[in-house]
Amino acid sequence: MKEEKRFDYYLSYIKEDFRASIVVFLVAVPLCLGIALASGAPLFSGLIAGIIGGLVVSWLSGSQLSVAGPAAGLAVIVLNAIETLGSFSMFLLSVMIAGVIQIIMGYMKAGTIGAFFPSSVIKGMLAGIGLILIIKQVPHVLGYDINFEGDDSYMLDGAFMSMQALLESFRAFSPQITLIGLISLLILIVWELDAVKRYRIFNNVPASLVVVVLGIFYTMFSTYYFPQWSLEKSHLVSIPEIESFEALSGLFVMPDFSAWSNPQVYVIAITLAIVASIETLLSLEAVDKLDPLKRVAPTNRELKAQGVGNFLSGMIGGLPVTSVIVRSSVNVYTGGKTKMSSFLHGWWLVLSVLVLSSVLNMIPLATLAAILIFVGYKLASPHLFKTLYRQGWDQFLPFIITIIAILLTDLLQGISIGIVVGLFFVIHSNYKKAISLKQEGTHYVITLHKDVTFLNKALLRKLFSQVEANSTVLIDGSRAQFIDHDIVETIEDFIVTSADNNIEIKKQLFVDIDDKEGNCI
Repeated sequence: MKEEKRFDYYLSYIKEDFRASIVVFLVAVPLCLGIALASGAPLFSGLIAGIIGGLVVSWLSGSQLSVAGPAAGLAVIVLNAIETLGSFSMFLLSVMIAGVIQIIMGYMKAGTIGAFFPSSVIKGMLAGIGLILIIKQVPHVLGYDINFEGDDSYMLDGAFMSMQALLESFRAFSPQITLIGLISLLILIVWELDAVKRYRIFNNVPASLVVVVLGIFYTMFSTYYFPQWSLEKSHLVSIPEIESFEALSGLFVMPDFSAWSNPQVYVIAITLAIVASIETLLSLEAVDKLDPLKRVAPTNRELKAQGVGNFLSGMIGGLPVTSVIVRSSVNVYTGGKTKMSSFLHGWWLVLSVLVLSSVLNMIPLATLAAILIFVGYKLASPHLFKTLYRQGWDQFLPFIITIIAILLTDLLQGISIGIVVGLFFVIHSNYKKAISLKQEGTHYVITLHKDVTFLNKALLRKLFSQVEANSTVLIDGSRAQFIDHDIVETIEDFIVTSADNNIEIKKQLFVDIDDKEGNCI
């Protein structure tokens, strides 16, 4: 009965998921190939990782909207690992072991660390990725199609190279490619207008699918009738065309199990497991915030799902798999509602390898770039900046600093900096709100709110110093669930010295001052 209800749930959203899966697939294809290229791995390994992420991880995961696949953030690690081990097949063994480690991490409840990422930092990560998408995709709209990647990879040298590519793209201006890109963007924008959404056809057909079809039509039409306006292959999607079953089977690479005694295999496996898990948890937290239905995915189950995915991907020659925020964001913003969307995108990847490669190879990169720019704008919308600013500096500064840090470094470093800044504001806010002082004439009330730790000792001393001689002080700790030993000692010292200034302590803490643990009793 439970399975029937679950099937009915997925079936109720099949139209939305079907449309979203096509767009996610179209965005995933060049990313899978580009990440494999940047990783120094066979191109087919990127498609394998995307297929595993769609067909396997999507169903094992507890997230309804997250999309798994190869992540650009791991590209440098993968590249260095292959060079260190000396072969891609030895690296695949590390990927399998990393998967086992992730499964163990899931059973050890390591996924709970995802709950400690501040909301403002996660929103900053999304906005930062949105700006990166815009910066990286503008050159492709203008016809500068070197290194078509467009994911969340943004290493320090990548920041410089991306800005350089943005400037050089204006010199590589191509009228026909720019026309394709601008028309695609215009369609995407108009499709979202309320005046247009009133018509049912615009709600049933996704704009992103329309621009892709128009892009394919332009390629076919210009090739046959206006060769001077046709696009070169470098400006089109490029998927390996497989002509026979033997050619397909030859693309799979098996792990080198004879390398099990090489300690470097395990060092790389641990590195992959940790970094991939952090990226997954960050992405999962971000997708939960984007989910219009506000569902919360179980993080420990996600680690197990990713672990199984990496084990299988490594077994058949694929890159490491993580939850990826760009494809997940595309899934959300194109109307995806359940994990069926990610699952279907995996099947589209299978079909693209087997029978659709010739059609997909007619899609202009400028069309896909326009879709990613539009998604980037939604992730980094001006409304988001205004909302965070209105919430105060303790929310806005971690948000902005996270964005700047991601743009200048990479995703993980930027998030780390954002978390440190976010924790500073949490501590600062807690420092101010933990203890309060009210004065009415010569009567003072010092209240301890919730938990009071050693971090609040300096504030308590400051408040005690404001109490004038010949006055009465009420110290109220009835609201505190925990009082640190340092706080207890500070209060004891004040009680001892208060007699010298003729300060009357009408009531002491509602805890036993001799209780050195500081527990309320």
